[in-house]
Amino acid sequence: MNKLSLLDLAFFIAESEASPKHVGGLMIYKRPARSPAAFAADLYQDLLGVTDVASPFNRVIHFSLTGMPTWEEVASVDLEEHLFYHKLRRGKNRRQDLYRLVSALHQPMLDRARPLWEVHVIDGLSERRFALYVKMHHASADGVTMVRWAAESLASTATDLRLRPLWSVRHGRADGKAKQAREKMTQSLLADLSGAGTRLLGIARLAAMLALEGARLTKNAISLPFVADGNTPLTGQVTAGRQFATASVSMARVKLICARTRSTLNHVALTCLDGALHHYLQDEGVDLKRPITIQMPVNLRREGEHGTGNKIGIIQVELSPPTDDPYVRLRNIGFSLRNVRSMIDSVAPDAIESYTLITGVVAQLAEMLGLSERLPPIGNTLVSNIPGPPEFLYIKGARMEELHPISTLPAGNLLNITLFSYAGQLFFGLIATDELPNLERLGLYVSEAFTDLEQSVLDAHQPLS
Repeated sequence: MNKLSLLDLAFFIAESEASPKHVGGLMIYKRPARSPAAFAADLYQDLLGVTDVASPFNRVIHFSLTGMPTWEEVASVDLEEHLFYHKLRRGKNRRQDLYRLVSALHQPMLDRARPLWEVHVIDGLSERRFALYVKMHHASADGVTMVRWAAESLASTATDLRLRPLWSVRHGRADGKAKQAREKMTQSLLADLSGAGTRLLGIARLAAMLALEGARLTKNAISLPFVADGNTPLTGQVTAGRQFATASVSMARVKLICARTRSTLNHVALTCLDGALHHYLQDEGVDLKRPITIQMPVNLRREGEHGTGNKIGIIQVELSPPTDDPYVRLRNIGFSLRNVRSMIDSVAPDAIESYTLITGVVAQLAEMLGLSERLPPIGNTLVSNIPGPPEFLYIKGARMEELHPISTLPAGNLLNITLFSYAGQLFFGLIATDELPNLERLGLYVSEAFTDLEQSVLDAHQPLS
């Protein structure tokens, strides 16, 4: 039995039919050479046969009137309630058909009477491909942890045909973390008070930074919450119905820009998103005069720390003032991110976590009261970045060619964007409500913005004649 953290609990409190709080991943595989057409169907049957379910995939949430909710392990898990098979028909098996199916699968809430996860095998894709779509409640783990679990369940070579489904792998690090958590609960009252004092000092420091920013005495320490322009299609009351789109860029091209401009992957990716979002908003008749503000999750785990649950904070980051020059946009965003990084490093992680909860509660109250259309949003959208495996992974010899992250929507935001690097590609996963117009076009603009940035960097670094 494990108690939930306040952040994990918040995902349950904020959850509704219109805004479920699970996250997912779409993994697209290519069948091995000379494999039968029934490869994916056979894989589904093989997966059903792996009935040894490990923690946390055998846990259900238990709510109590007398204390914090807890995770409790069940005696057995019926895989037919968690594992599903779908087959797309010929002529209805294009990429957009796959995305429509996954959007429909991503909408419903997970049944809280059962362990909060599902795996869907999707057969019949063109060019000898099939897909696995996985979804799991966000209270179970953050994105970095889920990626680690997925990597541990897959093979690193095509010749390794052992089947180790996600739910069957004993995540030793997670078990070690659980042990650490039990030991932590036995710490002295003095240590608890010391931790509370550190948290309070961190909150005070963060509040002072925000006050200085609000008084315009500092610039880009951290963007203020609830000052983003709410007159865009990106924000409002979250409603049921989802749509999904993607974009991807070669990591080799990204690294070349990073090397030439002394930038990071985050700098380059956010520059592309900033340009794409401005282009998209202009198409929709919105001409922003101020920078786009994003909500950005930050990993609060110490180096080498692993475990279940969530250990993240969400801060607001101001991107570039409007400009037509991608190179200038890159420099502006680099300046903003460096200052934000310095701020995060100077504040205790617990303070960032508390700040995340406070701002999230305010936004959630607005959504629950139906006020998200009238009140300013925390930010224009949420953008997260999850590093993935650098090499291809396999399941029974089938190579995973693409992995697209699919996240949840925060209160007041109709769009969430997740970046994921895998096997030489940087993938952009865009999940939105049905209310957001022309999501697919935004995906195209991401690729265009990268090409524009690439050309601008090359022009800026031309040797003098």
